[in-house]
Amino acid sequence: MKQRKGLLIILDGIGDRPIKDFGGKTPLEYAETPNMDKLAKMGILGQHDPIKPGQPAGSDTAHLSIFGYDPYKVYRGRGYFEALGVGLDLSRDDLAFRVNFATIENGIIVDRRAGRISTEEAHELAKAIQENVKLPVEFIFAGATGHRAVLVLKGMASGYKVGENDPHEPGKPPLEFTWEDEESKKVAEILKEFLRQACEVLEKHPINEKRRKEGKPPANYLLIRGAGIYPNIPIKFTEQWKVKAAAVVAVSLVKGIARAIGFDIYTPEGATGEFDTDEMAKAKKAVELLKEYDFVFLHFKPTDAAGHDNNPKLKVEMIEKADRMIGYIIDNIDLEDVVIAITGDHSTPCEVMNHSGDPVPLLIAGGGVRPDYTESFGERECMRGGLGRIKGHDIVPIMMDLMNRTEKFGA
Repeated sequence: MKQRKGLLIILDGIGDRPIKDFGGKTPLEYAETPNMDKLAKMGILGQHDPIKPGQPAGSDTAHLSIFGYDPYKVYRGRGYFEALGVGLDLSRDDLAFRVNFATIENGIIVDRRAGRISTEEAHELAKAIQENVKLPVEFIFAGATGHRAVLVLKGMASGYKVGENDPHEPGKPPLEFTWEDEESKKVAEILKEFLRQACEVLEKHPINEKRRKEGKPPANYLLIRGAGIYPNIPIKFTEQWKVKAAAVVAVSLVKGIARAIGFDIYTPEGATGEFDTDEMAKAKKAVELLKEYDFVFLHFKPTDAAGHDNNPKLKVEMIEKADRMIGYIIDNIDLEDVVIAITGDHSTPCEVMNHSGDPVPLLIAGGGVRPDYTESFGERECMRGGLGRIKGHDIVPIMMDLMNRTEKFGA
């Protein structure tokens, strides 16, 4: 029996709701997507709930579920994955946080992403904080992707029950750090002191002086959240399925998840995770890796960012950008030898400007697939597709069966 390769493409936050200006169509339905539509006609469509119906999922818990893990058992906070994603080697005793560079004015958060500050600027600011902040414990502060950063407090995992200072929407003051026990109280006090010193560094840094002169929001504050400790991964993806797996990804969080479950990580030059990401660099790398690896995961972030920004037109542009990426891939592989799944980790409707519990469009095509009668890739077509409505953790087993890599249960 011939074994096939697998390609899982996650278009982050792809699901949406009807847009009035698009005649009631969603961004995915409105966009020109000839390559995904081609796959839809030759494949099978459906919907999936990343965790369960009506439950908005974080990017971390959604990806864990899609890769086959129960997030309620495995997940121990986002920060640890973020730290793994920027290449840090952590111990089981370390406590990690996800951090946003943000803009604060008169005690109010006016921009949670500091005008989507560039990765280069954020890394330079992070370096200055690492060099100038002094704490009673060893720490690591490193820039991640775009406005994101990572904070690691060495040996402080026992204090993980600490709250965050992120109000999660602009126009509000930052929250006070809270705690549930004495160890977490120590962490909260350390975070408060870290924040005080870091803001002093940020306020006078040349990058922020330059941003102010250019009329851009300064990155003069830090939003610290997502306390995370060593995840409870029972078995790596690569061991469970006996495959050699690679990930093409730029975003640190998703890098960290893929790294934690056994994937080799590749970030081609020009892949940024932002709106300017080089989609063709990702496409070419995926094609290249399919020659060497059994299973390739490709992550595309900017569709999600456009939803968070409530920018339907930009989301359409990013979907069309992703379609060009997919077009290059299918033009350069033998679809009889590869099973392709295209979906999102969650829905990010523009009207919500955040993740929602709406089901996510799903397409599976390639060798072995029994096609349905759908004609295009969109939310409504997916509702009538042959896959029906499944759970996120069903996607990989379906792919592996089509790849002829599953084992029979029973005699």
